[in-house]
Amino acid sequence: MEVSVTVHSSQFPEQLEAELLESLRTRKLNHKFLYEGRRQARKWQVIHQKYSPSRSDDDTQKLFESVFDSVATQVKSPAAHVIGLGCGTGTKDVQLLNKIRNRGIMLVYTACDTSVPLVLTARQKALEILDTRHVHDIVADLLTAEDLERVLITQTTGNSTRVITFIGMIPNFEPGEILDRVSTFLRPDDVLVFSANLAPGDDYCAGVEKVLPQYDNPETRDWLLGGISEIGLERQDGELEFTIEDDEDSQDLLRIAADFVFSIDRTIEKSGEKFVFRAGDKLRVFYSYRHTPKTARDWLNRANIIVTDEQLTENQEEAIFICRKLAPEGSDTPLAIPSARKPSS
Repeated sequence: MEVSVTVHSSQFPEQLEAELLESLRTRKLNHKFLYEGRRQARKWQVIHQKYSPSRSDDDTQKLFESVFDSVATQVKSPAAHVIGLGCGTGTKDVQLLNKIRNRGIMLVYTACDTSVPLVLTARQKALEILDTRHVHDIVADLLTAEDLERVLITQTTGNSTRVITFIGMIPNFEPGEILDRVSTFLRPDDVLVFSANLAPGDDYCAGVEKVLPQYDNPETRDWLLGGISEIGLERQDGELEFTIEDDEDSQDLLRIAADFVFSIDRTIEKSGEKFVFRAGDKLRVFYSYRHTPKTARDWLNRANIIVTDEQLTENQEEAIFICRKLAPEGSDTPLAIPSARKPSS
């Protein structure tokens, strides 16, 4: 069976080549290269299945079900457009689609991610419950696809409520940058479903240390080393080093980082440009911020996004927020009042 996938110019080969060169210049790998190709996407799925609380923890799964029930009741129009920003495999999006569909609401779904294999997977899952006319896909970079909102608008009918999911995405972006970008997609009457990976417990530093094994494990190491192989390095050129570090820009956050530390001198040539790495040099391969409920709310508020409902898992490793964009001053759109289902720090 042949399938046509829409690829935005932000994921065209020349753009990817330019971003790869910039990654080598700055010695900071753009995280999109960790998901390029079917092998890398599959390795990520294995990690997600084994270590993500949303897949491995029954309480987390039940919490998503509860949140999606709540979101479905907020769709008052006869139609809804669910947009998965960073859709991954589409598992959570399809759960939400089923909840809304059970209320007799007509649905349109758009799967959006930087990875062709992941978008295809999400698309196929959605087609199990929706007609092909109502399933759209776009392979795009959320940060650089400046006209992405225009594309999404063309897929939304005038009487639809838009429900935008941004699940499990914020750890791998600078929080201010990505949430400002998400805010540009939101209209005051849209619903945003947002999740954040947390540092559990009252001691923030201890909480980050507790979840470190979710990152420093054989499966994740294999995935990250596969990513550096994609850019022309060999696994034997060095080794991965995991650390917990402060973020100089956000100041209130810690992140888990993985660097590839060269054990030998290595020169890579790309597009006629040479990149020299000496033994002991580091290439930043990966990072993941861990939030608290308060830091997540604070960063959302800075992006003009308000939390109308908040739920935490019992293990305190994940929070799910239902959000809306703050209506412009003078607007007739009523302001939703934030309320938390569970007390949080």
